[in-house]
Amino acid sequence: MSHLFGRLPALLLTAVALVLGSSPEARAQAVDKITIVVFSPPSLGAFMPPVIKAKKLDEANGLHVTFQERTPDAYTAQFNSGEFKVGGSAALLTIGLADSRGVKVRYLFNLFDFWGAVVTSRPEVKTLKDLEGKQLAASRATTNYVMFEFFAKKLGVDTSKIKVVNTAPAGLVSYALADRADAVQLWEPAYTLLKAKKPDIRTLDTGMGKTWKSFAGGSRIPYLGVAAHADWTAQNPKVIAKLYATYKAAAEWILKNPDEAAPLVAPAAKADDVKAMASLIRSNDRLGISLAGAGEVRKEIEAVYRAGIDAGYFPSLPSSATVYDKPVQ
Repeated sequence: MSHLFGRLPALLLTAVALVLGSSPEARAQAVDKITIVVFSPPSLGAFMPPVIKAKKLDEANGLHVTFQERTPDAYTAQFNSGEFKVGGSAALLTIGLADSRGVKVRYLFNLFDFWGAVVTSRPEVKTLKDLEGKQLAASRATTNYVMFEFFAKKLGVDTSKIKVVNTAPAGLVSYALADRADAVQLWEPAYTLLKAKKPDIRTLDTGMGKTWKSFAGGSRIPYLGVAAHADWTAQNPKVIAKLYATYKAAAEWILKNPDEAAPLVAPAAKADDVKAMASLIRSNDRLGISLAGAGEVRKEIEAVYRAGIDAGYFPSLPSSATVYDKPVQ
C-alpha cells in the first residue's frame, strides 16, 4: 500500500489538470478548427480577419480559424457548392439568392451595415440620372452593386441604359484614379483609399437615407456578415457562439484602437492611406461596423430581402429559415 500512497500527490495533480483542462493536450482538444472563405482585400469581408489573426482573438475564444481569400465570383461558387461551409463575406442578398437556388444556408450574424457610393471626375455627370448612356465601372457580381441599382431605380434612373464596365473590387480604385470610366461604384474601404489619393473626386447623391426610411421604415440596413451551410450550423451551435465572440472582440478592438488597427487592415497602404483608414474607423459612419445576431435584426433583414425583390435580384422572398434564430452569445 505504501507505493500507492506515495503516488497520490502525482495522481491528484493529474486529475486536477484534466478537470481544469490546463494540460496542453486538453487545451488542444478544446480548440475548434474552422476554415472561412472571404473576399480578397480591399473589402469588408477582409477587414477583420487580419486583426483576428494578429491579436490571436480566435485562439482566445477556443478556435483556430484559417481564412481563405477569393474573388466575389469564386467566393459565391465555392461557398454555395459547400466546398467552404462557412463564409465571412456573406452579403444578405447573396444568401437570399442561394436560398432561391435550393442551397440551404443560414445568415449567422451581421458585421457591417450597408454603405455604397458612386464617384466621378466628369463635370457633366452631376446626378445618377446623368449616367444613362455613359460608362460605370462596377463589380457587378457583388450585392453592393445590386443595392446601388435598387437606390438608383428609386431615383428614376433607367439602369438598363448604363453601360457597366465589370471589374473585380480591387480594380475599382484604379479605374477611378485613371478616370477610365464616367463614374465608379464602390464602397468601403476602397472609397477611403480612393479619396486619400484623389480628394477632389465627387460623390453623387444616391438618396440612400431618405429612400430607405420610406421603403423600410427605419435607417439600419444589415449588409454583410458571417453565414454557414444549414447542416454545419445544426452541428456547431457552440462553435458559432465562439465565432461571434471572436468577431465581436475584433470589432471592439478595431473601434477602440483605430490608429493601431489601420495598418493591420491595410497592410500594403502608404502612410497617407493608413491615416485615412484610421479616420474611417474612428468615425465608423461609412464603415458601418455593427454586430448583431441575425435573429436580433430579422425585421431589417426581411426589408433587405424585399429590396432584392424590388431590384429583380431574386424572384421571391427567401425562406425565413435563412435567418439563424438561435442566440449567438
